[in-house]
This record gives sequence, C-alpha cells and structure tokens, in this order.
Amino acid sequence: MPSVRQIRRRIRSVENTAKITKAMSMIAASKMRRAQESALSGRPYSERIQSLLSHLAAQPHDEERLPPLLRRRQVNNVQVVVITPDRGLTGGLNSNINRAAAQFIVGQSANVSVICVGRKGRDFMVRSGQDVRAVFTDMPDRPQLTDVTPITRLVIDAYTREEADAVHLVYADFVNTTTQRPVVQPLLPVEPADLRPQDAVGYIFEPFDLTVLSALLPRFVEMQTYHAVLEGIASEQSARMVAMRSATDNALSMAEDLTLVMNKVRQETITRELLDIVGGAAAVE
Repeated sequence: MPSVRQIRRRIRSVENTAKITKAMSMIAASKMRRAQESALSGRPYSERIQSLLSHLAAQPHDEERLPPLLRRRQVNNVQVVVITPDRGLTGGLNSNINRAAAQFIVGQSANVSVICVGRKGRDFMVRSGQDVRAVFTDMPDRPQLTDVTPITRLVIDAYTREEADAVHLVYADFVNTTTQRPVVQPLLPVEPADLRPQDAVGYIFEPFDLTVLSALLPRFVEMQTYHAVLEGIASEQSARMVAMRSATDNALSMAEDLTLVMNKVRQETITRELLDIVGGAAAVE
C-alpha cells in the first residue's frame, strides 16, 4: 500500500497534467473556430468547380484536342496524396486516415506512389514500405493557396508526363466538432458526370475551349488540394480539442479517485496508531 505522501505526490502530478491538457484544449478550440470557418467557406467553390468540370468531361468532345489533365488512359500507376497532421494528441484521427489510405493502396492492382503532407502520414508510409515520392511538413494553421502550390505542381507534372495515370486525395473530411470522416477522393482524371442525353448540350467557350480548359484545370487541382488541406486542419483541431477535453476529464476523475484512496489510507493509519496507543496503555495497566 503506498503511503499518503506518495499518493499526494501523484495527485499533484495528475492535477498538473489536467491543467496542461485543459490549456491545450482551449488553444485547439480557438484554432478550430478559424479552421472551421475556412473549411466551410471554401466548400461551395470547391463543389462548384468540381461539378462544372465533371459536366465538361461528360460533354461530347474530340479526344485528341483535350488538355492533358482531362485525358483518360489505362491506369498502370496511381498516385496518392495523403494529408495528415504533423502532431499527435488527436485521438484516433491519424490512425483513421492512415488506415483509409492503407486500405485504398492494398486494393489497387496498379503501382502506387505516395505524396505525404504531414509527419504522421509520412511516418506511417515509410514504416509500411510505400514508395514515398515527396514529403511536405510544417503546414501553417492558416494556409494560403500558395502553400499548396508545390504539391499541386508535383501532381500536375506527374499526370502530364504520364508518370501517374490516376491521382487520389486521402484526408479527413470535417463533419462536425466530434466527427471527422476519412475520405478517398479522386482528383485526376476528372470524373465525368452521369448526364441524361438531353443534358449533353455542349458549352460555348470564349475565347477558345482549349484556352479556357487549360487555364481552369490547374486551378481545379489547386483548389481541390487546398480545400482538402483546410478540411484536414479543421478536423485536426476539432479532434485535438475533443481529445484534450476528454483527457482533462479523465485526469480530474483520477485525482478524485486518488483523493479517496489517500483518505482511506490516512484513516487506516490513524486507526492503527490509535490501536497501538490503546494497546500500549492497556499493557501498562
């Protein structure tokens, strides 16, 4: 049985841990609000540009005149962009993203290469022996579009040079404060929409269709990657806030349990000392 001093020392240690986790929860909550606003405000644009390009891909067109990013070919090489946090203390978020990426990679019959955005994804992919082509870490809490430009440049170059025949994004989709859903989203080639015959009406481009598509497709890749990063940051801060709040509650509950144990040990010690005194007095009489 530990002594009262040892239990009191452990209570103090647990209470200090609770203070730290509470501070981390408050910091994550403040960052989470900004990250949520960025992710939610970017969703309409991301969804609209994806809808537009999917409709364009479904229209009748001359395959030979298509821009390289819109061409579909046999899939022999797949590139996966895995977006994870740089740090832990996010509950099961990191393992869920890595598990989703691993399941997708295992299910592919083609060669798979990986671009890692975040240390947790990099560590997992390196340990599992995947072909990691590039690593990007230290993404800011409030990233700009220019922060993902190097990532999209690698993706575009790989697809244009036919080093990758399909590109997928793996990230955590922010649902709400307590729910973050890992998703595997196709990026390239653009998936054509399932249109009815009367919807395949064609588009009129100004100045020219190839000029517009050639300018729009790289912006599409940038926006989808940027939005995936924003969703990942919002999910990270939400998961960290919930995990640290749960850790704080557990630490305070443990401190209460240890306090009860300490009081019980102190009571037993006092009772034992009283029995010794009474026994000593009886022996003297």
